[in-house]
Amino acid sequence: MDNLKEIKKRLGKKALNTKEHSEKRIYFDIDKKDIVEVAKLLFKEMGLRFATATGVDTPKGIEIIYHFADDKEGKLINIRVLIEDKKKPEIDSIAKFMKAAEWIEREIWELLGVNFIGHPDLRHLLLIDDWPKEDFPLRHDQDHDHNKEGKHK
Repeated sequence: MDNLKEIKKRLGKKALNTKEHSEKRIYFDIDKKDIVEVAKLLFKEMGLRFATATGVDTPKGIEIIYHFADDKEGKLINIRVLIEDKKKPEIDSIAKFMKAAEWIEREIWELLGVNFIGHPDLRHLLLIDDWPKEDFPLRHDQDHDHNKEGKHK
């Protein structure tokens, strides 16, 4: 069975854009409001494995790419979401039904400042507990002024 055709069909209009980077790496752009429904479709209904997510600060907003592996067909299905509001970036958490997403959502939260609504345990994973709340190390729009010990000045 060709899962890619089935994914395209089932996403329908939720797929705002589709890009086949290669035969084995496909990207679907979706609206952030659809992430839970799309992740459930891929993970729970189609049995794809959640590999990880990546977050990047871009000029247009915070981009999150959710990487799902189709191990049977040897393909990586990438769901790309753009969060345009950098002042209050937020998106629904998929960790509520997919435990494997808990840590990567925590990393993106603390390094890029994205609030994952409904996440069961948003607390520091990489940074020290007293890290300044509004200082996100991977954001380009911030001045990160730290001394050699990593303490904020």
